[in-house]
Amino acid sequence: MKRITLFLGHYGSGKTNVAVNYALHLKESGFPVVIADLDIVNPYFRTKDSQKILDEKGIKLISSEYAASNVDFPAIPGEMYSVFDDKATYAVLDIGGDDRGAYALGRYRDQILEEDNYDAFLVINKYRPLTKTPELCVEIKEEIEAAAGIKLTGIVNNSNLGDSTTKQDVLDSYSYVKEVSEKTNLPIVFTTVKKGIKIDNTFTIELQPKTFGEVY
Repeated sequence: MKRITLFLGHYGSGKTNVAVNYALHLKESGFPVVIADLDIVNPYFRTKDSQKILDEKGIKLISSEYAASNVDFPAIPGEMYSVFDDKATYAVLDIGGDDRGAYALGRYRDQILEEDNYDAFLVINKYRPLTKTPELCVEIKEEIEAAAGIKLTGIVNNSNLGDSTTKQDVLDSYSYVKEVSEKTNLPIVFTTVKKGIKIDNTFTIELQPKTFGEVY
């Protein structure tokens, strides 16, 4: 676990839900957490939609004042710089979709690379049209890295069909995400599963050893 965790991916991959749940997990594990919304592309599915539960859990949210409104204004708050100044807090960043959204991250590239205590996870969903094959995922991965100027470090398998997702849908995604891992040379970090879907010990994720960052 690094101090800064970035979630990137294709439009509709579920980056925001993953980022919010990851921030909640860190907080429940006893870490001071801030979550920042860098999505300047999609005005509809925003981290700010989870403001209430984040407030209840004591997680600070940094987001544009226009987020979750009917004003589509691509603004990033100046408060974003506090994410990189306050090294006593773990930061979760929700980045906009595809390479277009990743350009916003380029503004903070130097601070991220200088600190060198980050993970950048590619969130993928087998059941989305534009990421339905490993080859398409490789293209998106390369486009995002070029736009952000930051190398991705792992894959999050967020393959789902919304409320109709079954255990078998999750199981069926594993060969897909494993092939993406092999083609990109990125480790599978974790697979998300909606509460209520029980995955028993017939389903195993092969995790590679990780280097842990300093715990502040």
